[in-house]
Amino acid sequence: MADLALTELTALGAVAAHRSFRAAAAELGLSPSSLSHMVASIERRLGVRLFNRTTRSVAVTEAGEQFLARIQPALREIAEAVETVNRFRNTPAGLLRLNSSEGGSARILPIVLDFMAAYPEMRVDLVSEGRMIDIVAAGFDAGIRLAEAVPQDMVSVPLGIDEAMIVVGAPSYLAARGTPQAPADLFGHDCIRARLPSGAILRWEFERQGEEIRIDPPGRLTIGSPELSQQAALAGAGLAFVSGRTAAAEIESGRLRQVLQDWTPPFPGLSLYYPRQRLPSAGLRAFIDHFQKARRR
Repeated sequence: MADLALTELTALGAVAAHRSFRAAAAELGLSPSSLSHMVASIERRLGVRLFNRTTRSVAVTEAGEQFLARIQPALREIAEAVETVNRFRNTPAGLLRLNSSEGGSARILPIVLDFMAAYPEMRVDLVSEGRMIDIVAAGFDAGIRLAEAVPQDMVSVPLGIDEAMIVVGAPSYLAARGTPQAPADLFGHDCIRARLPSGAILRWEFERQGEEIRIDPPGRLTIGSPELSQQAALAGAGLAFVSGRTAAAEIESGRLRQVLQDWTPPFPGLSLYYPRQRLPSAGLRAFIDHFQKARRR
């Protein structure tokens, strides 16, 4: 019978969660090669393969799925027991795992760095991905998303900074094609369509005096992200629907002009969220407090 240490079981859980030896090794503070050797040793002792590996991906085998399903509840119990002890510490310590979109990660990175400076015994794993996930099932302490996307069963803490999606175009394009005065006018323009991380095309949303309009804009160019659509707009390829924050510098410089301003009001921005049913760890409570202080600055 294989005698597995807690550190080894934790390593298996990390590889399964990340589907990557490199990402799991970063979380555990190991080198990818050391982690790979550890997992190979575990598999030899168990006599079964837990993961199928290629140069590009890691997949859990059927035996691995069943094994991990049995050990993960115990690992969570142990982690919660350790956290119970940590609550008696004066200074929070340990790992805080956060899940966010790429834009959200960029927005809160200064807060995370400031938090780590204030709590030197805390480690943070900030994972960026476009799709929404179940943060509980994936082993995250909290998520950061737009307020409207936060699941209703979660506790939500708004950052308190509004966002806006706006329509912009290069002065040369507007001089040649004219300036739209209402969303319906966009059907007479070249609109640069942006693809979201999920693969769906970003729909353009407008609101004025209680009237809401959502359109799938016409356009010959479909591009991989709103950020790239802004670059195409700068080149005069058409109108783009982009983040007001991202486009602010280009608008101020005059390289882009905003149109349909009265149809694109601000909306609530990012929120930190975490499970309502789970008692926050000392590290998460400290981060929530730090997050709330940052929004008041």
